[in-house]
Amino acid sequence: MTGENLLTDNPALYEARFPDPGHLAARWADACLTAHGAGPRVLDLGCGTGRDAAWLHRAGRDVTGADLSAPMLAHARTHHPGPVYLRADLRGFDLPGPPVDAVVCLDSALLYCHTNEDLDGLLSSCRRALRPGGLLVAEMRNGAFFLGSTELLDAPSSGGFAWEGTTYTYVTTLTVDRAAQLLRRRRVWTSDDGSAPVEQESAWRLLFPQELRYALATHGFEVLALHDGPGPRTWPVWEGEAVPAGAGGPGRADGDRLHVVARVVGD
Repeated sequence: MTGENLLTDNPALYEARFPDPGHLAARWADACLTAHGAGPRVLDLGCGTGRDAAWLHRAGRDVTGADLSAPMLAHARTHHPGPVYLRADLRGFDLPGPPVDAVVCLDSALLYCHTNEDLDGLLSSCRRALRPGGLLVAEMRNGAFFLGSTELLDAPSSGGFAWEGTTYTYVTTLTVDRAAQLLRRRRVWTSDDGSAPVEQESAWRLLFPQELRYALATHGFEVLALHDGPGPRTWPVWEGEAVPAGAGGPGRADGDRLHVVARVVGD
C-alpha cells in the first residue's frame, strides 16, 4: 500500500470504505437546495470521487465538481460522468463561467481550512462564485460537540472491510489540538496482502456554531439554517424527511455533525 493517502490516492478503495448506496449525502443536499429554492447551477466543492455530483446531475442540476486530488478527479470523470470536473483548491479558487446558484460542500470538506486565512479564502471564493441570493450548503463535524464530550476521544476505534480479495483493517486515534483548534486523526492501515502497514495523519478545523455564523456574515452570507441534524452522517440518519428551512434562529448543536444553509445577501 503506497501513496500519500491510502484512500484519496485510491478512489475506488475510498468508495468501498465509505459506501453510500442510497445516495443519502446527495439526496440531502438536493433536499436543502429544493427547500430553499436554489436554481439548477451547482458547484460541488470538494467533490471527491464525483459520486454526489453525478447524482445531482442525474437529478436535473447543472453540476460542476471541484477537487484538489488528481486521482479523485480522474476517477470521477471515468466512473461518474455528467458533471464538469475541475481541479481547484477550496481555500482559494476562481470558478470559470457565469455564477452558480449554489455551492455544496459535504463530508467536512470545509474543515480542511485549518486557519482563519484558509476559511476566509474559501468563503470569499464561494461568494465570488455565487450569484446574488445564491446558497451555500455545507455538512461537517461539529466543533461544539467536543465541549465536554469525549466519546470519540476516549479510545481508538477500529474496523475493516474487504475489497477485490484483500481485507483492509485500520485503527484510528482522534485527539483535540486546542491551541490550533483542530481535530487530529492518526490512522494505521494493515492488509492481508503482505503490504507493510501505512500510517497516515490528517486534521479538521473545529468550528463552533457562532464562530461559523460570524465568518459567514463577514463574507456577505445570511444563515438560513444551522443545526445538528438529521443529516446524511447523523444517527438516526436522515431518511428523506423535510429539512429545516427556517429563518436561521437558534437550533440544536449537540450532535457530532453540523449542517448549515446560508444565502448571499446584497449585490
